Formats: sequence, C-alpha cells, structure tokens
Amino acid sequence: MIHWDSALTIIGMGITTYLTRIGGYLLLGGKRLSPRATAMMDIIPGCVLISVLAPSFASGRPTDLAGLAITVFAATRWALLPTMAIGIVSTGVLRAVFP
Repeated sequence: MIHWDSALTIIGMGITTYLTRIGGYLLLGGKRLSPRATAMMDIIPGCVLISVLAPSFASGRPTDLAGLAITVFAATRWALLPTMAIGIVSTGVLRAVFP
C-alpha cells in the first residue's frame, strides 16, 4: 500500500509539472520568438537532462562512465528520446551485471 506522504509527493510533482507547462504556454503562446530564443528553447530539454544525470556520472564508478560513453555515442546517431532510452537501459544493465 502506498503511503500518504508518497502519494502527496507524486501529486505535488504532477501539479508542478502541469503548472510549468501551462505557464510557459500562457506566457509565450501568442508571442513571436527570435531565432536565438527559439534555439535556446529547443536545447532546454537536453540541458535539464544533463543537470539531472551529471552528478551520477561524476561519481567515478566505471559502470556509470561506460553508460555515459554509450549514451554519448547514441547521441551522435539518434534523437533525444531513443538516446535517453539507450542511456538508461545500458547504465541499468551495466550496474546489474557489474555491481
């Protein structure tokens, strides 16, 4: 059974995610962005991903570094979503095989 604090945390994260998405739409929905601003908006998902993953890879564990190498290689070949999936799966498999 799920604990109340866990359920409230999940609900809070969902509300926060929704508010940030709808807030961006409401603030920028009718505006025309410059090419520079558009380019910046295009790279934000990758920047957020890096900021979440970087501390794990700075640990110096060989499995994490190998997972990072696989992810970087995948990033040179595929789009963001397949690259994320490859990075998550490869790092998980490496951690399971080489504890």
